[in-house]
Amino acid sequence: MTVMEVAYRTSIGKQRVDNEDYVDVFTNQAKQHLAIIADGIGGNQGGDVASAMAVSHLGHEFQQTTLPTPAAARRWITTEITAENQSIIDKSNQFADLNGMGTTLVAALYYDEEVVIANIGDSRAYLLRDNLLRQLTEDHSLVNELVKRGEISRQAARHHPQKNVIIRSLGISDDARFDLNTYPLVGGDQLLLCTDGLTNMVDDDRIQEVLLSDRTVTEKCDRLVELANDAGGLDNITVLLLAKSAGEVS
Repeated sequence: MTVMEVAYRTSIGKQRVDNEDYVDVFTNQAKQHLAIIADGIGGNQGGDVASAMAVSHLGHEFQQTTLPTPAAARRWITTEITAENQSIIDKSNQFADLNGMGTTLVAALYYDEEVVIANIGDSRAYLLRDNLLRQLTEDHSLVNELVKRGEISRQAARHHPQKNVIIRSLGISDDARFDLNTYPLVGGDQLLLCTDGLTNMVDDDRIQEVLLSDRTVTEKCDRLVELANDAGGLDNITVLLLAKSAGEVS
């Protein structure tokens, strides 16, 4: 059985009145775990509602399952995210003050030797392995499209005036195209899920430095949030860290 240490932290940041991020970890009937972060978008209280719906509804459904293989997990995630997208749309159409609400989502369902990751929007998953941090997810954002087309550099993207423009999210379109991938897990791996409140404030090299430190997983989460706030805390900040024991044999 895989030993995974898990910790998460969320902060309102230094500039926002409300925290529209939502984070939690759920356990199903087979003692498997699903970690989810959502970053709400939309005026009034809409962002709060959309992110809370996505995390709590997916988590509740997951708690009823037994998903013996990553393939089963992929099928389940596809069904549930599609259904949740429609639920958010229905809720936003039902209440005028929620109209136009949506949310990003990044979720990790992990097994002994593999992790299934789903994402939509610009909340990210990173993997630290062999002292190297690698971004696993692709941002569904306007600036990332500009980078991919070679119109701006990655450095320019960090300061682009439209860097917060999301081109895909849950709750905005009937066609919620999310990415779904499976990655191997080995002893010593650290998997980081986070919102853009971290990545817009703290660069990847600094994140890597924190993950490589001898802090506990909880202390690493605290430190990442602290760094984002020290850099200005312009948005809500949420981080979730999973660490697989280095000495185990899978």
